[in-house]
Order: sequence, then C-alpha cells, then structure tokens
Amino acid sequence: MPSEHAKMTIPPFMEVVAARPNDFAWQRQAVPKPQGRELLVAVKAVSVNPVDVKIRSTLQPGEERVLGWDASGVVVATGPEVKDFAPGDEVYYAGALQNPGTDAPYQLVDERLVALKPTTLDWAQAAALPLTSLTAWEMLFKRFQIPQKADDTQSQLGKGADGPVLLVIGGAGGVGSMAIQLAKALTNARVVATASRPASRAWAEAMGADHVIDHTHPLKPQLDGLSLPAPTYVFSTSHTAEYLPQIVGLIQPEGQIGLIDDPKALDVVSLKRKSLALHWEWMFTPAYYHLPSMARQGKILAQVAQLVDQGKVRTTLNDLLGPLDPGSLAQAHTMLESGRTVGKIVLEGFANP
Repeated sequence: MPSEHAKMTIPPFMEVVAARPNDFAWQRQAVPKPQGRELLVAVKAVSVNPVDVKIRSTLQPGEERVLGWDASGVVVATGPEVKDFAPGDEVYYAGALQNPGTDAPYQLVDERLVALKPTTLDWAQAAALPLTSLTAWEMLFKRFQIPQKADDTQSQLGKGADGPVLLVIGGAGGVGSMAIQLAKALTNARVVATASRPASRAWAEAMGADHVIDHTHPLKPQLDGLSLPAPTYVFSTSHTAEYLPQIVGLIQPEGQIGLIDDPKALDVVSLKRKSLALHWEWMFTPAYYHLPSMARQGKILAQVAQLVDQGKVRTTLNDLLGPLDPGSLAQAHTMLESGRTVGKIVLEGFANP
C-alpha cells in the first residue's frame, strides 16, 4: 500500500557518497529518471557487504564509483513499463552490480529485483537483509535443492531429527546468519554452524543453529562428537581454499559443497573419489546477464518478507552506524576489512555534506 511518501518532491540533483581507492567523498549528481521497468527509490537505509570492499579494491587512482548493494526505501517514480509497484511503496532490494549503487539518496533499480519490505521491520532492519537472503536462498534451494517442508510441523526439527545435516562455515556472518535461519524455517535439516569467538558463537546460536563448532580447530573431530551423520551439504562462506581438504574429509559421499568467496585456486580433483558436487553462488548473476530468472529474486525477497512478518526469520542487523557520509562509510568498510564483524552493518539516512 502506498505510504505518505507517495507525493515526495524529487530534486534535480543529489549528493552521493563516492568511493575512491583510499577514501570516500561527496559527489554531486543529477537524480536519474526511471525508464522501462525501473523504479526510482528514495533510499532510507543501506547495508555494507564484502562485495563493496572488493569492488573498492579494484578502483584505480582517480577513479570513483558509487557502491552499495543493499537498501530499503520508498518508490518515488516509476518507468512506463513498471507493472507491480507504485510511488509510495516501501521496498527493499539488492540491485544489480553493474549499476550505480545504493550509497545515494536516490537510486534506479529494476522492479524485478524488488519486493515490499517486511512491515514489521524499520528501514535499517530491512536494509540488512536483501543481498544475504538472496545468496543464502539460492544456495540452499537452487544450488543444493534441499527439500523444503511441506507444512509448518515441527516434528522433524531439532537435535533428535533425522533430516540431512547442513554445515555452515562462517555462521555468524551475514550470509551464514541467513542460511541458518532459512534452513531452520523451511527445511528439516539439522544445522551445524562454525564460529570461533564467544560473541560469534552466541550469534550463530541465536540464529537457530542446532550446534556450533569452532572453525579454528579441526572440524571432523568436533562433528564426530555430536553423534550426527556426516553432512550432506557444506556451505562455505569464507576461506574455502583453506577449509576444502577438511570439507572433503568430513562430507558424505555424493554430498554437495557450496561457496561464495573468491579463492585463488581450488583442488577440485580431490572431490572425485566421493563424487562430490561443487556449486558457486553469485546472486548478481541473473541481473548481470539480464536473465529471465532475475524476476525470481523479487519473489524470493517477498517470501523472506513474509517469513519475517510471521516471526520465523529475524533481521541480521547488528551494527547501526547512523547517517551515511564519507566518514561513516569508511568506518563500515574498515569494520568489514577486519574480518571480525558479526551480522550486518547498516547506515540509516544521509548526513548533510
């Protein structure tokens, strides 16, 4: 339902925060006009992801780019071919990698990548979810094809159930947090997550993991101590090259391995003896290649919003840094670069230049 924002006045120019190789800076740009199936969204909150840091690391001296691929906001204008949204709609989305990002007061996004935000979440809480939800969902249900529960019964859930075992390496990160929640909400899987610090262990447990083990110690002995079957699925969210020998040793024959990071090399020959499947998930693929399947992402986010509003999935917001400006965005990137963040980092609103 359109909100009171439906009649917002759209200015001709805006002040965005542009990334440079070593810092961030305000930059004045024209507010774009939506074409085709594009929505113009007034951005209310943004989340920062590892992809932001990766893209910034590729910038050359003198090069600037508006980053950001997680947002919540209000639709303020629509292209002539838009079918499903109207000005005033409160939405959330991740967007397309090749387009200008969310670190701007106004952004264009294809409506097929968008869903109405969860009604029970505020702007910051909603902005934490899109990219990681899509990544986790596509790995669990498109790549792994883990069967979903036919109904909402809980008889199969819990530590005594006989469902498949899912191991999530990096259970306290943004993607790991959503993988745990979606697996517990929608499947009969028993979820084992890895985390190494008290804060990250507590977070993974709060997300719903049945067991939490320490990825700084050998994994198989810890799994053996849980008296569970060997994992059928292993979702590695980081340091996959480092963990792959352990994964191959602990996973069931004919099991499935998924990864989202960028290892320089992987010994895939080691997967042959167990006939293991290897999946790569990059949630930007459909929009990057303009595939028909890009419409699936808006539908996934709509399902996630429903799960949130039903109380089955919670926001993964953990650090709220305040209004977006060059300084707060630099702080968010520094936190991500530390490799010690738990959950998601969000910035809400825009400071005055």
